[in-house]
Amino acid sequence: MINRSIIIVLDGFGVGELPDAHVYGDEGSNTLVGIYNSEHPNLPNMKSLGLYNIDGVDIADKAGNVLGAYGKATETCEGKNSPVGHWEMSGYIKKPGFKTYPNAFPKELIDEFIKETGVKGILCNEVGSGTEILKRFGEEHVKTGYPIIYTSADSVFQIAAHEDIIPVEKLYEICKIARKILDDPKYNVGTVIARPFIGDKNENFVRTYNRRDFESNTFGKTMLDVIYNEDKDAKVIAIGKIEDLFSGRGITKAIHTNGNADGIEKTIEYIKQDSKGLIFTNLVDFDMLYGHRNNVKGYSEALEYFDGKLPEIMKNMKDDDMLIITADHGNDPTTPSTDHSREYTPILVYGKQIKPNTNLGIRKTYADISATILDLFNLSKLKNGTSFKNEILK
Repeated sequence: MINRSIIIVLDGFGVGELPDAHVYGDEGSNTLVGIYNSEHPNLPNMKSLGLYNIDGVDIADKAGNVLGAYGKATETCEGKNSPVGHWEMSGYIKKPGFKTYPNAFPKELIDEFIKETGVKGILCNEVGSGTEILKRFGEEHVKTGYPIIYTSADSVFQIAAHEDIIPVEKLYEICKIARKILDDPKYNVGTVIARPFIGDKNENFVRTYNRRDFESNTFGKTMLDVIYNEDKDAKVIAIGKIEDLFSGRGITKAIHTNGNADGIEKTIEYIKQDSKGLIFTNLVDFDMLYGHRNNVKGYSEALEYFDGKLPEIMKNMKDDDMLIITADHGNDPTTPSTDHSREYTPILVYGKQIKPNTNLGIRKTYADISATILDLFNLSKLKNGTSFKNEILK
């Protein structure tokens, strides 16, 4: 019997373009293979879990003996960002998607934002890469105190502010006001993101880990809700930005982290504890620090670091634990785009009770993950997803 599931989301780690990638401008995206061909990262532990054996992964260095089950999942929701990806793997598929703003935000929205928040004005209101926008508008923000507003290919309203100009807690208050405005169906924006930064000039402005995401709380029932409400002995431990992505719903305890290393250590800390239920971790650096910045070497090194910590994670698992390593979308740093990419995501499953050398093939939706976990826990089914419990148990 499996009493605890550990999901580790490698944020932005895709394994090849989806059939509808062209709709999103992501033809040819393949985060894993792009990084592998460029940097040849040494990932012996993920290899042993079947990463290179996944159907369609064009890497010759296959594992002869895979320690668990492996496959890839299809994103079926409309969008390619963290909220909809995490919701789908948790059993809720967002359709239709949130509205995007390829020509930036309308004057009506910006005027309402200024009026409701009380700021004196705003800067930017463009579509672009956050790091480049800081280089262009950071110093002007420091002089004027105006928050920097921008968006991307995703449905996001991003608010950047220097921590010495608009303190972090004040920035969060502004974001909460923006969240209420953007819940209006005429705007229908998925995520408001607080983007605090530090530094004293354009060349050295850097974003901090005080980022917070304020999601639209319009998503339906998820695996977290089911576990939290139906099993009073179970705990749902949210590590990283999981609490933000689920608006705090269905969560017993939330632990925010300062990057991948901290997230991995916190995950190990909670694996060591005796508990049942779900440990749900997001490791954001792959996406935030490397994917969006097209930093192939940094992404490769981050994968190697995670891979190097896998033996410790696996060693501390209990006999009735199951580990699932997956992702929420792609973010191929080897393409010209600095946005997320519409890709398949890996599913690597390991545990003492998991059959080795089990090819799960191509799953029709990320929601197969939640369907499997709820099936293993003998809890209520959600309408989305097909369980692979019988394929993976010894």
